Amino acid sequence: MVASDRPRRWPAYAVAVLFLGYAAGKAVFASQARLGFPGGPPVSAAETADYFLDPALGQWLAAATGVLAACVALATVTAPGRRVPRTLMLAVLTVMLLAGAGGAGIMILDGFVGIGVGWQWYHGVLGILVIWLLAAMTRSYATATRRLPR
Repeated sequence: MVASDRPRRWPAYAVAVLFLGYAAGKAVFASQARLGFPGGPPVSAAETADYFLDPALGQWLAAATGVLAACVALATVTAPGRRVPRTLMLAVLTVMLLAGAGGAGIMILDGFVGIGVGWQWYHGVLGILVIWLLAAMTRSYATATRRLPR
């Protein structure tokens, strides 16, 4: 394998697209005051009744989180984002990786093992891809901003 001094930007762009897709899906469901995600398992009326927050408000908050995550992903490869202290950005990326891995882990478990949520095998494959992309983006940022010995 050949090492390159040039940082890889495509993982950040792919993560940004994924999070914008997540935000768009959440916005669609927010406009309908429904829980869930387009293409995911249906949410029963009983689960909606137990929801502690108005479904529309919860979905709008999730959409905003998706847009924020896409902005953070793009900040890892842009000049303004590179001015953020490295330690702070790595902490934020670590939290994103853990949160994304948590949600994707549920998709993976339910898609391949079946824990009763309703995700299918292809959702599990998408979960693996999301975890890999988040890890690649974090690694790419860490590599691109490392301090070289003098």
